[in-house]
Amino acid sequence: MTDSSFRLGYVPGVTPAKWARIWAERLPRTPIELIQVGAADAVGLIHDGTADAALVRLPIDRTGLHAIPLYVEQTVVVVPKDHVVTAVEEVALEDLADELMLHPQDDVLTWEQPLPGRVIDERPATTAAAIELVAMGTGLLIVPMSLARLHHRKDLTFRPLLEAPASQVALAWPEGAESGLVEEFVGIVRGRTANSTRGSRPEPEPKKKAEPAKQQNRPQKKKGAAPKGPTPKRKYRRR
Repeated sequence: MTDSSFRLGYVPGVTPAKWARIWAERLPRTPIELIQVGAADAVGLIHDGTADAALVRLPIDRTGLHAIPLYVEQTVVVVPKDHVVTAVEEVALEDLADELMLHPQDDVLTWEQPLPGRVIDERPATTAAAIELVAMGTGLLIVPMSLARLHHRKDLTFRPLLEAPASQVALAWPEGAESGLVEEFVGIVRGRTANSTRGSRPEPEPKKKAEPAKQQNRPQKKKGAAPKGPTPKRKYRRR
């Protein structure tokens, strides 16, 4: 890694714009380069040195990598706008039992159980291709919400899918590559402020107690002394 720039890979659906903006504010002399890569190729991008770090979807092979989970995405089912499921706000897996379902080869969800519904044997090569088939009325598609938004079409919509596997997004970088730039970006995604040091703010110096104001040297009045004032005029009587 060079100090001249920071190269960040990210998988489709993940939006690093917010973190890139904070980076530009804090390190204006060190540009950040954003590299989009397929979910299956993200780890290789780190290992071959093309990217200094990457926003990936778990699970991944963590051999030789550090990885910190960031957030979990909502899973949705993508359907045509006139589909019956659009009448409800949320969909259960059992509601899809009679539906034709598409299963793209680049699916980012890990299914420990069979997909719901009647899965079409011929698998589309990509999620983008599966979206096109949904628009044609061929079947329905289950994806993380960010991918449904990425491939948005006016003739399609989506609904949250209950009890479905979810996609977790993480930041990964090579072991032994704890440079100042990597640490800076880790701090940004973890929400550290610009004044933080590895996640902890420096202890503020104890405030000194305010010293009482010094009294001005004023002449003290003598006890019994008459108050000062203008000398009274004497009155003279005529003889």
